[in-house]
Parts: sequence; structure tokens; C-alpha cells
Amino acid sequence: MAGKNTLTFDDATFEQAVSQGPVLVDFWAEWCQPCRVLGPVIDEIADEFAHKVTVGKVDVDANAALAQRFGVSSIPTVILIVDGKEHKRFVGINPKENYTEAINGVLGSVSSA
Repeated sequence: MAGKNTLTFDDATFEQAVSQGPVLVDFWAEWCQPCRVLGPVIDEIADEFAHKVTVGKVDVDANAALAQRFGVSSIPTVILIVDGKEHKRFVGINPKENYTEAINGVLGSVSSA
């Protein structure tokens, strides 16, 4: 359940993926209907921001420790991580614009730094 520009993160790949730059992480599960609704939106964002932002998904059933580490108790939860630290959290389904505005805000502050 990932598009061509959407990565799949797990316990082994997560730390390196989020250590640099902005990363949008979708915490989801296969059985979660709202997650299935949000999935294509996350894939669109990954396509639109390819080479600017890393976008990936974490299956909470297969990677419970990651979900616990970030205090994910409800899915879908999408977290924008900048240089390894949580920058913004979205719980539930949000309009695409909410995610893209947060990303653009981070990209704007990175380019002006």
C-alpha cells in the first residue's frame, strides 16, 4: 500500500530515514479503513514533493515499537519529522492542504536559513 515515491519504513530503516531533512511519516495498518482512504493522498504528496521531502509509511502492526515510541494510539497518524525531531502531528484524516502547508512551511524555513 505505497506509491512509487512512498517508502516503507520499519525498525531497521526508520532512524536513518528520519535523521536528515523533512520526512512525512504515515502510521497506518492494513485493517484500518481511514488509513486506506488516506493512503492515496499520502502517495500524491510523495509524488508532488519527490526529491524535496521523504515520505514513508510505518505499519503499526509490524512495527509496534515505533508506534509506541511516537505515542501513536490512534491511526492514521501522520507526523512531519524534521532532522529527527517531531515537528507537526496530524491524527485522523486531514485535508491534503494541511499536510502540504506544513511541508511548505518547513521547506520555506529550510531554504531561507
